[in-house]
Amino acid sequence: MQVEPEEESLFEAPPLAEQERMVEAILFASAEPVSIAELNARMPHGSDGKVAVEQLQKRYEGRGVSVVRVGDAWAIRTAPDLGFLMQKETLETRKLSRAAIETLAIIAYHQPVTRAEIEEIRGVSVSRGTIDQLLELEWIKFGRRKMTPGRPVTYMVTQEFLDHFGLESARDLPGLRELRAAGLLDSRPAPGNANEDLEEDAENQTDMFDPGEEE
Repeated sequence: MQVEPEEESLFEAPPLAEQERMVEAILFASAEPVSIAELNARMPHGSDGKVAVEQLQKRYEGRGVSVVRVGDAWAIRTAPDLGFLMQKETLETRKLSRAAIETLAIIAYHQPVTRAEIEEIRGVSVSRGTIDQLLELEWIKFGRRKMTPGRPVTYMVTQEFLDHFGLESARDLPGLRELRAAGLLDSRPAPGNANEDLEEDAENQTDMFDPGEEE
């Protein structure tokens, strides 16, 4: 009895090499990091965006651009050691106030953290303008409300914050000594015990971030 050959499925996933090309095209054209779910939604049925992007990441190792993970998403970015080549085109200086830098540092260390907790660490009150500026930069966002009296809102750093500083997660934030060596953190004592609290966190967590001075 002659067996008829099976018909090729119309929904068969394309070869992995072709999936890599698709992921490359999507990431290259997107200004924002793209999640695995979004990659899968854009690609043909049966494609595996996670495998394809990880293969693409390996293929780009040592190149002028890198495939990097940003939080739960992926993006194509300039290789870290070549970032200086882009400085003239991308640098737009706008200094953050000392209060904003300290507030952002505390949020990065202690997230999710309430405004009252930020004020307790800094030793001084936090103005609404400081919080608004960080929200406008999209470097912080609202977190869940705490299950404490008054249900205060909490603050966390955002994926845009991680992307801006080339970080995969908050665990990759540099230490306090690195910031001071780079001149990005004032060595003067901060109001209250803010610097002491930050230094203690840096020793315990090595979770400090580059606050920067540009938008």
